[in-house]
Amino acid sequence: MTREELEHIIRASSDVTDQYEFVIVGSQSLLGAVPHPEPVFTVSMEADIYPLQAPELADKIDGAIGEGSQFHETYGYYAQGVGPDTALLPSTWMQRVHRIQNANTNDRVGYCLDVLDLFLAKAAAGREKDREFCMALFEYGHLTPARVLELVPLMPLDDHQQRALRAVIRRWAKAVRDAGHDVPEG
Repeated sequence: MTREELEHIIRASSDVTDQYEFVIVGSQSLLGAVPHPEPVFTVSMEADIYPLQAPELADKIDGAIGEGSQFHETYGYYAQGVGPDTALLPSTWMQRVHRIQNANTNDRVGYCLDVLDLFLAKAAAGREKDREFCMALFEYGHLTPARVLELVPLMPLDDHQQRALRAVIRRWAKAVRDAGHDVPEG
C-alpha cells in the first residue's frame, strides 16, 4: 500500500461513517511517519482503521470498503475496521501520532502511529509477520533499540511481560546486527 492509497482509505472511511478523524494502527500506519518507505513495508494491501470519536462505526468501514468489497475488487486494497483495543500501545502513544490531512483525504484526518509505537504494538503481538516487520524497522534504521526500550515501561503490561518484551527487542536487534546491519547497541 502506498501513502496515496492510505489517504484514499481515510477519505472513503469518512464517506462511509460521516466521521472526521480516524486512527490507523497496524503496519500501514508507518506511512504517516515514512510516506515513501522501502518496498518491504508496503506489501500489505490492508489498512487497520477506526473512527476516533465513534469506534463502534468500524463495522461500517469493514462492510463497505473491507476485504472482498467492491472497493477492494476495484482498487486492490482495502480497510479493516478495527477498534481501539486492537493494538497494545504505550500510554503516551497519542502524543506521537503523525497526522495525514490533505486534499486526497478530503481534509479528513488520519492519525498514524509513530514508528516506535507501531514497533511496540507488533512486538507485543508477537506473531511471525510482526517479528519480520520489526526486524526490518531496525535493519532500515527507522528506530533504535534504545529508544524503543525507553517506552517499554509505558506499555500496559505487568513486570514479567515487560521483561519478556525487553528481551525480545534485544534479541531481534542482535539478530539484525548478526546479519550484518548497523544497529546501535541498546
